[in-house]
Amino acid sequence: MADKRDYYEVLGVQKGASEDEIKKAYRQSAKKYHPDLHPGDKDCEEKFKEVNEAYEVLSDSEKRARYDQFGHAGVDPNYGAGAGGGSPFGVDMDFGDIFSSIFGGGFGGGRRAANAPQRGSDVEASVTITFEESAKGVTKKVSYNSVDTCADCHGTGAAAGSQPKTCSACGGSGRVTINQRSPLGVIQTQRTCDACHGRGKIIDNPCRRCNGSGRYRQPHSVDVSIPAGIRDSQILNVGGHGNAGVNGGPKGDLHVYVNVRKHELFERRGDDVWCDLPITFAQAALGAEVTVPTLDGKVRYPIHEGTQPNDVFKLKGRGFTHLGGRGKGDHYCRVVVEIPKNLNQKQKELITQFDRSTTERNYAKRSGFFDKLKKMFG
Repeated sequence: MADKRDYYEVLGVQKGASEDEIKKAYRQSAKKYHPDLHPGDKDCEEKFKEVNEAYEVLSDSEKRARYDQFGHAGVDPNYGAGAGGGSPFGVDMDFGDIFSSIFGGGFGGGRRAANAPQRGSDVEASVTITFEESAKGVTKKVSYNSVDTCADCHGTGAAAGSQPKTCSACGGSGRVTINQRSPLGVIQTQRTCDACHGRGKIIDNPCRRCNGSGRYRQPHSVDVSIPAGIRDSQILNVGGHGNAGVNGGPKGDLHVYVNVRKHELFERRGDDVWCDLPITFAQAALGAEVTVPTLDGKVRYPIHEGTQPNDVFKLKGRGFTHLGGRGKGDHYCRVVVEIPKNLNQKQKELITQFDRSTTERNYAKRSGFFDKLKKMFG
């Protein structure tokens, strides 16, 4: 663990960063190092794993508190000598213990029993898809790391052929009652059992694979169905693919952040698609049938005679599927009339002849402009 970088340094945030700052930093780093954007780059792949590992800890308030107090040892499920998944010393240190030890059992009434099932925490991953995949929907294999129940000891923490035994000091509750004399009489308080460190059980022969914790981290992958119409930065929840629960509790969930690549031609606005369509001066003046690219492929569209720059036309129902609803958005094309460059002498002469042949009747906007000038200045 000594060669691991500080998790705050990995995400590029200060130790006192807020949840929103940590989430924002994670998403930026995950996009930067995502393997889909750097195929075959092992360095980026390792950095991506490092970023996900850092966020998994810093986004969980309990894990973050343990990390702030004990460093990497406080959050590594493979660390410790059979102590379980709490602090590196096996002690479940929290405010419940502190208040209970000072003021008595009333403040600790909300604590779970030592052997009560606990749901596993959620984990996060990200996936990058194309603009077209976000429009049509796609299934992607998503890789992530999560904590599993140890296959060798089945979560007991004890080596094969042995079983944990109930702690005689606390009777399996994980907490002991202390009687203290005071001028007011005997004060009764509760605290975490020193013998079993709050687990309620003693492991004499810890499992070698998980070092007695009952859990270990390993890589996973799952096929995730991404629905048509998904937007950039939306999050998909995949139930039951997070970290393993404790004492038979259910697994947490997997949260998948979806990154959508920008398109070379298209821009998304709501569920509509917009694009610029360059046409020639002749096509705009005379009208023409042009090819328009859409999410559904190429379509032919008639450009009307006298089409002006920045005119917009619509192809109905050629946009994005409405996520969670019916129907689709539309496809809008903004006309860009391209003025020719690099003309030869003959072409210049032809344009000059053409210009001389036109009258104010051919240029309504210009004619109206000069009429307004005459009214303004006489």
